[in-house]
Amino acid sequence: MKRTALIILVNTISFLVLTGQVQDSVITPYLNTAETLLKSNSKLGIGGYGEVHYNQPLSKDQKELGTLDVHRMVMFLGYNFSGKTQFVSETEVEYAREIWIEQAFLQHKINSYINFRAGLLLVPMGIINEYHEPVTFNGVERPVTDNRLGLSTWREAGAGIAGTILPTSLKYQLYAVSGLNGYDTKAIFNGTNGLREGRQKGSKAYVSSPAFTGKIEYFGIRNLNIGLSAYAGRSQSRLYGKLPDDNNTLKAKADSSSVGIAMIGADTRFEYEGLVLRGQLYYVSISNTAEYNRFTRIAGVNNDLGKSMTGYYAEAGYDVFKLFNNIDKQLIPFIRYEFYNTHNTVSGSLESNPAYKNTLITTGLTLKLNEKAVLKTDMQFSGSAATEKYNKTFSAGIGVMF
Repeated sequence: MKRTALIILVNTISFLVLTGQVQDSVITPYLNTAETLLKSNSKLGIGGYGEVHYNQPLSKDQKELGTLDVHRMVMFLGYNFSGKTQFVSETEVEYAREIWIEQAFLQHKINSYINFRAGLLLVPMGIINEYHEPVTFNGVERPVTDNRLGLSTWREAGAGIAGTILPTSLKYQLYAVSGLNGYDTKAIFNGTNGLREGRQKGSKAYVSSPAFTGKIEYFGIRNLNIGLSAYAGRSQSRLYGKLPDDNNTLKAKADSSSVGIAMIGADTRFEYEGLVLRGQLYYVSISNTAEYNRFTRIAGVNNDLGKSMTGYYAEAGYDVFKLFNNIDKQLIPFIRYEFYNTHNTVSGSLESNPAYKNTLITTGLTLKLNEKAVLKTDMQFSGSAATEKYNKTFSAGIGVMF
């Protein structure tokens, strides 16, 4: 049952390809706001997006307070120094008070297929981490799997290469970046939040060892995009700072505060007429977790980072306005099935916690007034293996992109 939705999504796309309903054609790959600015011919590029949300938990047993939130307002600024050298920045205000820099990188074109990038870069894992403007996805909130396993919005300082190879319809990225913070006087990773709190976000990030990440996207079949992404590295630890080369005791202590992280992701997006399908899969392998959990226990309370984590979702929607003529808007009923488990496997004496094995079903409506403005509403049902009860949340929101 857990994999049924994903299997249906894959089989549907395969059927459409094999029956010839999908035409071979080299088309333009998906572009987010930053990539659109990089393709602009103007000296100064301006863009942005924003969203306002209302979330109302629903309970039969008690009255719940709803939340109204200016979730995020974002401004993009880009500048073309020449036809080869460009700069892009993204500044975000979250919850009407927190200011973050989400992207700030210099790009230099080496040739038609290779661009050098350096600065604060989005880690190219999954869909949402790069394509998170509110008009690009269904549902008021971003998929939970992208938040818990894809760590969206995940960005780190680093450098690498990116480009598009049109003859083979491939888009690629390959970066060396600062790693996740795993120990900063205390444990950062655990079963509840997984690796999410380890994002350094380019804010006084420290480096004990680099991490490497990359993604390949294939877009050579009309309406279909397939992505494969990866991340590998060790977590950072403050204990490696000023560590004498000949002190094996301190080195062993520092090694106990660090874990190895290997993450892979696969995603697909497909659109045909009014049909919209997308799916995503994550798998995260973490080494040295038994040592890490023992070293980071506090006051007799054991840390509970799992040895591996997994998650996926499958989503289907259909634009019902396609059934009518002369309607320039889109109305998309959709349903998304998600599953993630931060205790997919555990090591040492740690026992798997059923509360970390979660299922979510989100269904709702997306009304696109045009390609840049959207109204959304949905109902989400979420529960874990620890209880048979599903929590229900109603959400509504607006989103814009320009």
